[in-house]
Amino acid sequence: MHTTALARQPANSAVSTPIQDSDDAKAVYDLLSGTHDPALAGGYLERRLKEAEALPSDLPGTIDEMAEWIAAHTDTVGEEYREYLAARKNGAPRRYFRSKSQALYFLKAVAPTKLVDGAWLYGVLERWNDADFQPLIRIYLEELGEGVADKNHVVIYRKLLDQHGCNQWHDLPESHFVQGAIQLALAQTAESYLPEVVGFNLGYEQLPLHLLITAYELNELGIDPYYFTLHVTVDNAATGHAHTALEGLRRIMPRVGDSAAFLRRVANGFRMNDLGIGTVEAIAAFDLEQEVVGMLAAKAAVGKNMHSDYCRVGGRTINDWLAEPEQIPQFLEKMEAQGWIARGEPAANSRFWKLINGERAEMFGVFSPYEQQLLQDWIATPRDGAEPAVPRVASHRALRRGMDSHDAVPLRSNAPRGLIRHRFPADEHAWESIGCELRLLEAQLAATATREEAVALLLPLMSPAQHHTSAGLMATRVFTRLYQ
Repeated sequence: MHTTALARQPANSAVSTPIQDSDDAKAVYDLLSGTHDPALAGGYLERRLKEAEALPSDLPGTIDEMAEWIAAHTDTVGEEYREYLAARKNGAPRRYFRSKSQALYFLKAVAPTKLVDGAWLYGVLERWNDADFQPLIRIYLEELGEGVADKNHVVIYRKLLDQHGCNQWHDLPESHFVQGAIQLALAQTAESYLPEVVGFNLGYEQLPLHLLITAYELNELGIDPYYFTLHVTVDNAATGHAHTALEGLRRIMPRVGDSAAFLRRVANGFRMNDLGIGTVEAIAAFDLEQEVVGMLAAKAAVGKNMHSDYCRVGGRTINDWLAEPEQIPQFLEKMEAQGWIARGEPAANSRFWKLINGERAEMFGVFSPYEQQLLQDWIATPRDGAEPAVPRVASHRALRRGMDSHDAVPLRSNAPRGLIRHRFPADEHAWESIGCELRLLEAQLAATATREEAVALLLPLMSPAQHHTSAGLMATRVFTRLYQ
């Protein structure tokens, strides 16, 4: 029996600062991302758990029924996905993403959750020497890629955001931070909320239909779906995280005590997966017109004094138009009326687009790849909402095959010796500064006398805030070897 989780009651104690009484998910998310505050985490969880109690759940009441339930759920998702593929083959449009900009918006919209992927299990690392916690710890280590950057889920997602210029997600609505805040709160309260951690994990590791469809459609639009396909494989019900999550519950179920009470708390943790904005809701929230206007209004705050007076639109200078963000919709209409923008045609036909994208574009670098995609799709979409004049794009897999073919061409034997070397710092001492932190960690580990001392040094670096850093990745690799 795991008495700690059952003996301790959920944190209901009074809190000392205003933020600890707040339901502001964004503020809680930001604080828990950088500080260890179990009181804040516990208070936030209590409020979310009360919400979760009112939600419906199809989770069976006994462990023996859960294995069958997982198998049935997986079969249902598989059948629905086959129906989706058949419909697409017969000419049905994409279900989720009307345009590439909507797909990129989705990447940004779910970023607060994806960038803390796996966080809810961090607290169980403290039980590393308890064999019953092995399944849950194994899931956490795999979420961290066992310290390999190309397999670490957060590293992969950060690269995806960077590649497409989708890093401006901090101004998302409050509902987008609820799931991430819950996960960070669970990370700090596993001792008091172990049943809820296990229940949340059980729900999160089940394969959802939207994961399969988003991966398929992202690939179609030339966006690397690897982060999503990775979750399809590692969460499988046969040998993956869905299976391991149930095994984790089996292992830590109390053998003595009130197992029914434990399972009720597991079920409530399971329900917390349905709080906040879901994937399908996040996708549906995209409004191309509003997103373009909002993006340009944000740009106006910086660019309102940066334009010369010789260029006028509707008889007014660009600076005049940008001085008041609420004028952006009218400004765009005037741009279209004067022929700067040709709505409903490929963006390349618009003079305004040529200022942004081209060999001698005057506004080169002003717009991120995401913002450029927004403008490109907006220009190509007629005002009446008809299908946009967007050219067909190569899928990500097709693009990857082309790159692989290019990479397969051998280098000429007379290539300059510096062809590869120029990628590395010219200063031979540069790597010393880059690697000094890792060498310091190496030295600190070498100085530990026991396995327990080494683990105590490693665990803080494996936290949700640290595990994707160079030091965190190294710590995870070392811990994985120690744990085997």
